[in-house]
Amino acid sequence: MPRVVALYRYPVKSFTPEVCDSLTVLDEGRIAGDRVLGFRFANSSVPDDAWSKKHEFVALVNTPGIARLHLRFEPETLRLCVSLEGAVLSNETLDAIGRMRIAAAIENYVLKLDLNPLSSHPERLPLRLVGNGLSPVYQDDALGMITLHSRASLTAVSRAVEANQLSEQRFRSNIAIDGLDAWEEQSWVGRKIRIGRINFDVVTPKSRCLATQVNPQSGEQDLPILKTLTHAFSQKKPTFAIAMHTSGGGGNIYIGDEVRLLN
Repeated sequence: MPRVVALYRYPVKSFTPEVCDSLTVLDEGRIAGDRVLGFRFANSSVPDDAWSKKHEFVALVNTPGIARLHLRFEPETLRLCVSLEGAVLSNETLDAIGRMRIAAAIENYVLKLDLNPLSSHPERLPLRLVGNGLSPVYQDDALGMITLHSRASLTAVSRAVEANQLSEQRFRSNIAIDGLDAWEEQSWVGRKIRIGRINFDVVTPKSRCLATQVNPQSGEQDLPILKTLTHAFSQKKPTFAIAMHTSGGGGNIYIGDEVRLLN
């Protein structure tokens, strides 16, 4: 029987993952505390509390070097700490002044990177730290779907790129499971599954972008993940993991929960 072996959420879009023992799935189908903040460009016309595409944010797809930063968010106090190799760059609460200071620290770091989306686009400055720290808004898709992959599929990709076992944090899924054959989870698209006590509709394979080519420790684009997915596995579009939505309400998911195919 497949089981949950790892759980992740990402308080700040495209930044540090939190490794969790459990996740709370809200009735709306999003994970509590997941993508509740983001660093959006100044020239975005989207309201701060509204969803938009990742290309309006500082994100791994356009700024791979942000993987080197460590962000720690405390939802109880609404405090966000930014550090680099143990040195604190900013440690502020999410009031108006704190937001500006945090955004300025990220901006200063990003502008020093060789590959960044700001140096040639002054209209994107100053960065805006958006989100209330509570509402999960800034997922890659407007529906805010939850993502899942199997460790066997991860191993298959690792072998295809002739690397040691890849860090699954490269793919930024919420749920990792074990006990399947490689790519077996892709056959669940259009079907229902149950994780613990929560039912999900599996909606689509998860399309991948350049963010997956970024080493989550070094911040370097080090492996041709997209080309590998399409060539080694005969995919029309590079995909890894599946995207799901709740079917019948939320609840909690825990490490060790069974994963059952319902139809």
